[in-house]
Amino acid sequence: MAKLYFYYAAMNAGKSAILLQADHNYRERGMRTLLFSPKLDDRYGLGKITSRIGLEANAHIFEEDTDLYVWVKREHEAAPLNCVLVDEAQFLKPAQVLQLTLVCDRLRVPVLCYGLRTDFRGEPFEGSKYLLAWAEELNEIKTVCPSGKKATMNARIDENGQQVLEGDQVAIGLNYIALSRREFGLHRVSPIGYHPPEE
Repeated sequence: MAKLYFYYAAMNAGKSAILLQADHNYRERGMRTLLFSPKLDDRYGLGKITSRIGLEANAHIFEEDTDLYVWVKREHEAAPLNCVLVDEAQFLKPAQVLQLTLVCDRLRVPVLCYGLRTDFRGEPFEGSKYLLAWAEELNEIKTVCPSGKKATMNARIDENGQQVLEGDQVAIGLNYIALSRREFGLHRVSPIGYHPPEE
């Protein structure tokens, strides 16, 4: 049975490098893959999946209204696919995550999604929320906070190195750092609005 996989991590954990390695492993064995990247992430050029260690591959660009099931079905009928890989999967819309479940369930093609779990306020991204709910396989890619603890949060940093507490959820090209929840200060950043009593 084909499965939907979600590989999630904080910033700079090597998600794109792991995606590119998985793609290489399939292609090295003569298998056919299909790579997707969101249009809104153009840091390295449209249709490029690029890792910080220098690996790179071309990808098909998806937008908010792209029907990924129809696209993959058409490609699969033209020549059988062995795997679909999605970079920056946090930017998928809920309908697109549902479409990817159908790629697995109807077309029997595994789908590997790589992305962030939460934004700079500790809030779940829309695509990540549904991937966490619907994927058969959840895999955390670990990275480290400057404190030495496990990093699970993504802090947005301004030009002075200060943590940004407000702003749009999606802001491509700004600076981010992976932090542990304690260093991140979730109670200060979260829009939930709980303020603990003074110690």
